[in-house]
Amino acid sequence: MAGLKLITFSDVAGSRVGVLLDGGRVLDLAVAMPPARDMIALIEAGPAALAAVRALTANPPANAVLAADKVALQAPIPRPRRNVFCVGRNYMDHVAEGDRTRGITNSEVPKFPQFFTKAADTVIAPGALVPSHTGVTSWLDYEVELVAVIGTAGRDIPKEKALDHVFGWTIGNDVTGRELQRRHGQWFKGKSLDRSCPMGPVIVPREDLDTSDIAISLKLNGEQRQSSRTSKMIFDVKEIIHQLSAGFTLLPGDVIMTGTPEGVGYAMQPPQTMKTGDVMELTIEGIGVLTNAIGD
Repeated sequence: MAGLKLITFSDVAGSRVGVLLDGGRVLDLAVAMPPARDMIALIEAGPAALAAVRALTANPPANAVLAADKVALQAPIPRPRRNVFCVGRNYMDHVAEGDRTRGITNSEVPKFPQFFTKAADTVIAPGALVPSHTGVTSWLDYEVELVAVIGTAGRDIPKEKALDHVFGWTIGNDVTGRELQRRHGQWFKGKSLDRSCPMGPVIVPREDLDTSDIAISLKLNGEQRQSSRTSKMIFDVKEIIHQLSAGFTLLPGDVIMTGTPEGVGYAMQPPQTMKTGDVMELTIEGIGVLTNAIGD
């Protein structure tokens, strides 16, 4: 059975939360379930609210159904309440390709997750343009990532309980200025260029999709660049949440990007960078396709 596809969308009446239905339709939860103001409010409302959404989806009221081509998809959480949490170097083949660019031939598996953040206002919608940032970076690169959306607050979360704190899954693109990433000795600057985090198009609830071994891929201008499976993560989602929550409270609506597989542009021979007009097409099995282009 296909998973529920929760969305944030906008039209002339403003931005609100909904469900992407089959047949090119959208269920407007602001009409069908008025307390659902936005995605974080829906998440915070808990399992009973999600059960109500499922019931409405099975029998949508006619006055709450819109044509999908009359609305614009936004990022499912258009502006996270805090920075976007990220994990670097979490697929071994990606670790190895990065090491090769620095002349390292014997790569070591990271002993602990390497956490960093992207600024919250880097998040943009499916279809939105990513600036080329000409004059700031000449090494713009892509990274497809599975994103975990936190549903229940927690600190010091045991690994065996970690997935209980996940609301759902979406797709993220960790667009990066590579020379900035290296120049500053840490990753925040190179990872937090304006509008550098496309996210979406939907959130699939955690119970609707087992993400332990699903396909994850990216095409640039139709050319396959990244293709892997989430089972190749060094640290799985449960371990990431366990480690990140140690002494640190995760909150509903927090988003965690879980790392990218091999195939990034800077590690190609010769290295490949993105330019204005390039189209990035990210696909994660069971979630969908996130497409964005590079603008001026």
